[in-house]
Amino acid sequence: MINLELPKKLRASANQAHQVAAQIFRPISRKYDLGEHEYPVELDTMAAMVDGLSDSGTQKISGASGGRSGDEAPSTDVLLNANGGNMSALLNALETSWGDVGLMLSIPYQGLGNAAIAAVATDEQLERFGKVWASMAITEPSFGSDSAAVTTTAVLDGDEWVLNGEKIFVTAGQRSTHIVVWASVDRSLGRAAIKSFVVPRDAPGLSVARLEHKLGIKASDTAVLLLQDCRIPKDNILGSPEVNVEKGFAGVMQTFDNTRPMVAAMAIGVTRAALEELRTILTDAGIEISYDTPPNNQHAAAAEFLRMEADYESAYLLALRAAWMADNKKPNSLEASMSKAKAGRTGTDVTLKSVELAGAVGYSQRLLLEKWGRDSKILDIFEGTQQIQQLIVARRVLGKTSAELK
Repeated sequence: MINLELPKKLRASANQAHQVAAQIFRPISRKYDLGEHEYPVELDTMAAMVDGLSDSGTQKISGASGGRSGDEAPSTDVLLNANGGNMSALLNALETSWGDVGLMLSIPYQGLGNAAIAAVATDEQLERFGKVWASMAITEPSFGSDSAAVTTTAVLDGDEWVLNGEKIFVTAGQRSTHIVVWASVDRSLGRAAIKSFVVPRDAPGLSVARLEHKLGIKASDTAVLLLQDCRIPKDNILGSPEVNVEKGFAGVMQTFDNTRPMVAAMAIGVTRAALEELRTILTDAGIEISYDTPPNNQHAAAAEFLRMEADYESAYLLALRAAWMADNKKPNSLEASMSKAKAGRTGTDVTLKSVELAGAVGYSQRLLLEKWGRDSKILDIFEGTQQIQQLIVARRVLGKTSAELK
């Protein structure tokens, strides 16, 4: 049974992350929202701090990379109840996203590609790539959420893989030191042949075509990458190079079981920020929010606040469960998608409703409410859209395969 009381070590780590969000992220949040594609130099200091804490054995104060399933969990005890790398990363992502989700995604050496490495890399690869800054390149111009439709190819040529293709919407695609690229080693074998490859930034044949202008998370660079006869070492393929048709797409999809609760945490952090700001606005306007009076007997704005707060609590608990299951070596694909779907939907609902309830000040740039409304939308899209998450949940609940339920 999951224990909802956070252990002391996680409370301390989350508090450190919150202090970073409050003292570093919030003060520069608007600056980098307006200065799109400008590198947040303040994060260099933070990266050094994170690296120092990691080297000293102290909990990291930020990051969305997560840990591999069962990280830090004892392997001999039948009744596991561990809080490891996934839970720590989730709480830290939540707190730093409360400050600014775009800046959180820009923290050096804490990229989403690191989650792919943590999920499927061999022990030797973890040694080599454990301290890189890895972004993740999945989406292509021909598809969005259907990750199995990858057309980028990887062909083995002696001791090197040769990659060709185009990747779009790569978070931290220009700034990261490495790119985790999804490519097919044999397109005739379908999704089973899709593998992930670690491509160094200076690999020959890798280039940045352009940076995207976006609705939100403008502090984070989002790139279009071209792979033109891009060559990488043979052992830079993550996990096994063998194509197992029976196992199918499961290997690379393990990545999402790690990253989806982290994206849920980002949405939960932005949601909490909006709720706290809205509560202050409503209180200053003389609107009382009571937990002893039925919502329909309260001011309409107070009733709406209570509804949104309940959704926030639900999303938070679902994300905790998904991360806890990963740390305790329990299959969490269903719970990961449930947490991502709930948190993504709640984030957009709460932030935009907060803008509405705050009136003119909510739509202006005097507060960060309108920014949070813009930032929240991507959290309901990347790592699998709302519709894809619901489809995955339906398949898991009904026991259907992807072929049976599309």
